[in-house]
Amino acid sequence: MAPPKKYPDELRERAVRLYRESDPKPVIRQLARQLGVHHEALRNWIRQDEADRGQRGYRPTTSEVEELRRLRRENAELKRANEILKAASLDSDDQRNTAGGWVDHGSDGSAGNAGRDERRLVAALACR
Repeated sequence: MAPPKKYPDELRERAVRLYRESDPKPVIRQLARQLGVHHEALRNWIRQDEADRGQRGYRPTTSEVEELRRLRRENAELKRANEILKAASLDSDDQRNTAGGWVDHGSDGSAGNAGRDERRLVAALACR
């Protein structure tokens, strides 16, 4: 869960609008001091606003950042589900269900000669 925001959204919007509408552009440190915010926070807000307006092509927009966060969460969830499915495919005798049949793993985790042959068969069938 994300930590709470230090500055309210209204302050952020007002600060960016004030900077954008000023002519000549104010010094960010001075404007930040007047508004009671950290100068780097104001600088980041301005940069993000410029990216959202298409003025900074190398920086992702807010919607792109949100989509990336969503995709990362989804990817992590899929990885967890995949691990659960892998664990569930092991039966109580430490055998793994493969497309070619059950592979019995020895105590050292190796499948032995029969398992190796079956893995080759499964790999060959998967390539078709």
